[in-house]
Amino acid sequence: MKRLLPIVLAGFFGQAANAEDVDPFAFVGSDVSDLKQFVWEKRPIVVFADSPNDPNFGLQMEYLEERAQALAERDVIVLTDTDPAAEGPLREALRPRGFMLVLIGKDGGVKLRKPFPWDVRELSRTIDKMPVRQREIRERRGTDGS
Repeated sequence: MKRLLPIVLAGFFGQAANAEDVDPFAFVGSDVSDLKQFVWEKRPIVVFADSPNDPNFGLQMEYLEERAQALAERDVIVLTDTDPAAEGPLREALRPRGFMLVLIGKDGGVKLRKPFPWDVRELSRTIDKMPVRQREIRERRGTDGS
């Protein structure tokens, strides 16, 4: 049953693995039923579509691939769900209609919902404005000696 299919894109791992001080994207099993396992560890981006052939879904995945390094630096994990018939717990909790992008903060709260693809630059700006991310940036500057 394909309730939730994690996307593991070659571009993510190729770019993230070469970066200094950046962990590669996390792997998640297809049995993810609750985002609580990521609280205070990762920022999930959940991409919903009614089919993997949805043009918006394809475009969103291209956007994510193009700037995978920026997402890795922000502790993002990408999850996808393209099977509405499975009626998984994430679909039930987030209630997508057709294509939908959902950004979840490290605190577990929904920070952004978009019914159309969003560029990683825009996602990064949104993440960088979050208080938890601001603290991460300050802490990183403090340890780098900047």
